Amino acid sequence: MTKSRLHVLVLHGPNLNLLGQRQPEIYGRMTLREINAGLREAARGREAQLKIVQSNHEGVLIDSLHETRDWAEGVLINAAGYTHTSVALRDAIIATGHPTVEVHLSNIYAREDFRKESLLAPVCIGQISGFGWRSYLLGLTALLDIISDQPGGDA
Repeated sequence: MTKSRLHVLVLHGPNLNLLGQRQPEIYGRMTLREINAGLREAARGREAQLKIVQSNHEGVLIDSLHETRDWAEGVLINAAGYTHTSVALRDAIIATGHPTVEVHLSNIYAREDFRKESLLAPVCIGQISGFGWRSYLLGLTALLDIISDQPGGDA
C-alpha cells in the first residue's frame, strides 16, 4: 500500500522575509530561505508536500488560505504582526476547515503586552512559540501527526 502524500500550506506573514537581518536577538540569524529548506526536508521524510507563501500583505495570506480548500489537509502559519490584529485571517482559517498550527519564533508571552493576545490561537489546533526556527519544525511535526491520526490520514 502506497502512502498518500499530505499537502500543507506554510504561511509566513509580514516582515518574515527579513529574517536573519531584522532583530536577530529576537528572531535569530536563520533566514527564511533556510527555515523553508528545513521544512521541506522534514516534509520529504513524512511523505508530505508543502506550498510555502510569504507575504507582507494580509489579502495575499487570506487568498492563500482560501485556495487550500481545494488541495490541502492542513496549514502551518506564522502570521507575525497579523496574529494580534487580523480578524480577517482568523475568519479565513475557520473557513478552510483544515487543522491549523500557529507558530512564532519568539515567545510572544514574554514580550510586549499587545503581543500576548493571539486572535488566531482560538481557531488553531495548537500554538508553538519561543523555540526560534525550531518552532516551525515542531509545528509541522505536530500538524502532520494530527492529520495522520484523522480518519483517512495514513502518512
